[in-house]
Amino acid sequence: MDELLLHEDPRSGNCYKIRLTAHLLGLPLQRLQYDILQGETRTTEFLSKVNPSGCIPVLQVGDHFLPESNAACWFLGENTALIPDDSFDRANMLRWMFFEQSAHEPNIATLRFWLHFVGENNLSTQQKSQIMTKRIAGDEALKAMDRHLTGREWFVGDAISLADIALYAYTHVAEAGGFRLQDYDQVCAWLRRIEDLPNYVPMD
Repeated sequence: MDELLLHEDPRSGNCYKIRLTAHLLGLPLQRLQYDILQGETRTTEFLSKVNPSGCIPVLQVGDHFLPESNAACWFLGENTALIPDDSFDRANMLRWMFFEQSAHEPNIATLRFWLHFVGENNLSTQQKSQIMTKRIAGDEALKAMDRHLTGREWFVGDAISLADIALYAYTHVAEAGGFRLQDYDQVCAWLRRIEDLPNYVPMD
């Protein structure tokens, strides 16, 4: 495999899930860090050479650039135990990865960013008006996860998959967005299982 370079802000769960995937697989991963709060992904150089949308993470594979965190995780995980062999299990894994990006991350990750890094006093009136809606939606996502994990250890099949990695990234830091993880027993047990895995690496 070509040299892997992760363009990241280490505070980002989307960046972290790529790093966690690489560590669990024992893949060497170089890191190049940017501060999104300082606009470092909006420079002419970044937009022209790394990602014209100005977003991170971007996984650089040799001379190729792959944005979108779950796409990067799939690239790293292909032909490994992190992607199930069974076709239905693979589809079910993708279902939870789509859930993470549509129902989970826009609420849990956004509140973490707004409240922990930006600060509520610095939010716009429109952002402040969305806090309660996002909190309710984030709790609904956590409830769905908790229900699904009842009677099972992992989201798909009998072993960890990319679905678990995708959902772990922002779930384990959800309290920084004001969510009460202690209300979700199954989720908390699942978090501990991931943290006990060989080659687990914490978020910076």
